[in-house]
Amino acid sequence: MRATLLYQAGDVRVEDVADPKIQQPTDAVVRIVVGCVCGSDLWPYKSQPLTEHPRQMGHEFIGVVEETGPEVRTVKPGDVVVAPFTYSDGTCENCLRGLPTSCVHGGPWGVAGVDGGQGQAARVPHADGTLVELPVSEDSDLLPDLLTLSDVLCTGYHAARTAGVKAGETVAVIGDGAVGLSAVTSAKLLGAERIILMGRHTRRTDLGRDFGATDVVAARGAEGVEAVRELTGGSGADRVLECVGLKDALVQAAGVVRDGGTVSRVGAPQYPEVPFGFPEFLRNITLTGGVAPARAYIEDLMPHILSGAIQPGRVFDRTVALEDVAEGYRLMNDRDALKVIVRP
Repeated sequence: MRATLLYQAGDVRVEDVADPKIQQPTDAVVRIVVGCVCGSDLWPYKSQPLTEHPRQMGHEFIGVVEETGPEVRTVKPGDVVVAPFTYSDGTCENCLRGLPTSCVHGGPWGVAGVDGGQGQAARVPHADGTLVELPVSEDSDLLPDLLTLSDVLCTGYHAARTAGVKAGETVAVIGDGAVGLSAVTSAKLLGAERIILMGRHTRRTDLGRDFGATDVVAARGAEGVEAVRELTGGSGADRVLECVGLKDALVQAAGVVRDGGTVSRVGAPQYPEVPFGFPEFLRNITLTGGVAPARAYIEDLMPHILSGAIQPGRVFDRTVALEDVAEGYRLMNDRDALKVIVRP
């Protein structure tokens, strides 16, 4: 089959790799119908040294089950399924606690002999714990919306959930990428009355307004903090959802949150030290967040998509064929696209 491989920074290729096969009785083989490029894919795309053993890329996909191992019970050949961005068995202590990303038998896509999501097919370990059947056909118009369940919508929702967003509160969202826009959608779902989106790309912030943002602040740093303070009568936001992953974004989050408020960071952190010191300690700021346990949220969020209450798939603004996936990476890296769908 054909799959996406990353050799080094800026060097993405589509090449032939071994066809996936059932290796364990709990495996499934899935023919991928639609995948996408994630913002987190751009970090290795910008920085990976040259390697003789390139990894298969992609961790978000919807597909059709082609074959299952003898112990698989919850999905069968012909089912349309979505895969979260890590696989998990669904039965270990961490999975049962709602943390499938900490599954003792789980792991990421594209490493250790596991296929990636930007290819024609994938072997799915622990299919019962990982895959979720979708009540749609493989050519459904809802596929882009449902694809967000694999990562980006669940990550935005994780930010809102861990921050403790409640009805009537004021929420600030830092970052107008796909995760930030998903956080806006999620804050709205949880009842936030005012949602301040901090971003400076008008096309994206306009979409954020459609998703529920009541205000947009384009300024960054001290100027951005002052703007949010002004909008909130000087107090700051009750909850801040940091969806970028850079140190400056977390510093800005601390600046716009009110005393006693909560900052949730879900942007993959690209810094070694957390800039929360004695001043933040004195303000009783709670810092939470982390990697989203996407598999734990899929059933909760799917009904909102199926009912048409939310349309998170609008974050996808470009589509490329699998053979042109390198162009998809370029488009996102150069900010010519918000999020790119990949169709095998």
